[in-house]
Amino acid sequence: MEKAKFIWMDGEFVDWDEAKVHVLTHTLHYGNGVFEGTRAYKTNRGLAIFRLKEHTKRLLNSAKIVAIKTPFSQEELEKAQIELLRKNGFDSNVYIRPLIYLGYGVMGLYHANAPVNVAIAAWKWGAYLGEEGLKNGIKVKTSSFTRNSVKSTMTKAKAVANYLNSQMAKYEAVIAGYEEALLLDDEGFVAEGSGECIFIVRDGILITPPNDNSLESITQDTILQIAKEKNIPVERRRITRDEVYIADEAFFTGTAAEVTPIKEVDGRVIGDGKRGEMTRELQEAYFDIVYGRNSAYEHMLTYI
Repeated sequence: MEKAKFIWMDGEFVDWDEAKVHVLTHTLHYGNGVFEGTRAYKTNRGLAIFRLKEHTKRLLNSAKIVAIKTPFSQEELEKAQIELLRKNGFDSNVYIRPLIYLGYGVMGLYHANAPVNVAIAAWKWGAYLGEEGLKNGIKVKTSSFTRNSVKSTMTKAKAVANYLNSQMAKYEAVIAGYEEALLLDDEGFVAEGSGECIFIVRDGILITPPNDNSLESITQDTILQIAKEKNIPVERRRITRDEVYIADEAFFTGTAAEVTPIKEVDGRVIGDGKRGEMTRELQEAYFDIVYGRNSAYEHMLTYI
């Protein structure tokens, strides 16, 4: 990770190396905290944050779900992200990481009396799964880990604790020689990747599972909007692992992953084993939007 100059912490801009917390920070011990992943792209008109309002709203919704009272408003948090990018003077694409966490002062499981802290960091970041992956696709392994169940946790929160599940699935996939994991839900249907939503294409129909036990994805929503504009037939329904094997195309979406083709799952080649035509069309349309090349989606960009 490349350092930036400043990190925003509780309303103040702090030098990158001075952005520290106490070892008894409550979130570090008990896992109750929430975060966001947001991207800003270097467009012809300068740096622009993609869907800032929606990401910030989801951050606040996540905090509400896990019973954390956030001391900053949506407007204040949006302004903080804009000012952070300005002060750091980034000259290329940026990843933004807001974090609401419980700080130092209270120990024990009852969290409501712990102080609430908010931090926002940003750094230069390229393709999460690699430029090669964006172009030619990645190899995916179905995980032995089940996606967090709605019976045991709250999956609509982008909560710190939820990502241990993702970490273990990702680790398992990588050490087995794959680039990413595919997780099934507790009924055996496909849920999502370790940090991405999945789409498949069958007979010209774009299919993606509902968000029954996954985060309400902003990138997934963007792809669905693009598909609607292009009159691509869409189905939101549950899919099985073996249906992914026989799909014509498959791809992951997410703020980090953007639109990443899947070329192989569990040793089964997907389609032609390369980026499919619909995937390419949606990927190009997505990048046209985030780089400010499609005026119809200008409302999704916040220019710095």
